Amino acid sequence: MNRCAGASTISRRSFNRMAKLLAAGAALPFYNESVLAQLSKTGPIPSDAVKINANENPLGPCAEAAEAIAKVIAKGGRYMYEETDTFVSALAEREGLDTDYILPFAGSSDPLHRAVLAFTSKEKPFVMSSPGYEAGGRAAQFIGARVVQIPLTSTYAHDVKAMVKAAHDRKAGLIYICNPNNPTATLTPRRDLETFIAKLPANCHVFIDEAYHHYAGESSMYRSFIDDPIQDERVIVSRTFSKIYALAGLRLGYAIASAELVKRVDPYLIWSSINGIAVKAATAALDDVQSVHDFTKRNADTRQEFFNQAMARMLKPIDSHTNFVMMNVEHPCPGVIEHFQKNGILIGRRFPLMDTYVRISLGTSSQMSEFWRVWDMLPFAKMMQMNHLKS
Repeated sequence: MNRCAGASTISRRSFNRMAKLLAAGAALPFYNESVLAQLSKTGPIPSDAVKINANENPLGPCAEAAEAIAKVIAKGGRYMYEETDTFVSALAEREGLDTDYILPFAGSSDPLHRAVLAFTSKEKPFVMSSPGYEAGGRAAQFIGARVVQIPLTSTYAHDVKAMVKAAHDRKAGLIYICNPNNPTATLTPRRDLETFIAKLPANCHVFIDEAYHHYAGESSMYRSFIDDPIQDERVIVSRTFSKIYALAGLRLGYAIASAELVKRVDPYLIWSSINGIAVKAATAALDDVQSVHDFTKRNADTRQEFFNQAMARMLKPIDSHTNFVMMNVEHPCPGVIEHFQKNGILIGRRFPLMDTYVRISLGTSSQMSEFWRVWDMLPFAKMMQMNHLKS
């Protein structure tokens, strides 16, 4: 992908197949973080439950977005196509791109699903990390594409060397990279990703999910593929307004790819599926740079306090670069999840290969205090702390 013009080497055959699949799109199960979060339920959920299970921004939309929502309600009887155009233009100006490079979607899982439809099949597997965000893998399974899961490295980064090998050996059609990764909240170094992309087969595409971009911060390890793109037409990058912008319930995300790729996909989109209220709110939120800064700072402070509380209890969470934390509780996670739910708190679901880890979204100060109160009620909590002190 680049910021200038460029033609993608995508075959017409791939897009013809995509068109057929999209025609039956209503049958495709839609998985996103909200839907997947329901997998942890073990019974009825009280209306006043503390929800720290879906990586949401607990502070809600910024004032500008909330005001825009209120003003546009009166237009709710219209499709508001023009609001989508305005949003795309505003986003293009902000990112220094032509509008031809941008496609809006109802959330960022939607473009991932469509990339799976376009580039995978029974002959072209979908490659992802394990553990990783499951939406793309579930969509691939639904259409009969093989899902190749590559375990994370010892530092919880994507094993890009193993992914390159899988791409060549299995003739993969699409590789999914979530950076920072969900559920581990960890980073894969930018230079490793660039080397990895350069070594992929010519017909293998890469979907880079930057849902948690704003929480990652600036460092030598992390650079966005939107802010600092590379010259490769096979790369698709997505972001969402569900996280830092706190518009999860309104469902809005976008993908950025080569102009030729966007042009070919565009005829298969159902533009009326884009929420007019969401794009109006997102357009307003884009201008509120201060709120993004404030949300990021508030999250960093809450994350640090979480680590302080964890270390006081001799717990060792994985270093986080997001708005959630993955923590080893040294006991099977299903029982821990159930304990919290019985006490009115929802935490993240179980993830394969990490059966003793729980994922906790960072909530408000009162919500996190309630989390630790209920943690201390666990039968093994004090015993764990005592054992660590003895060792």
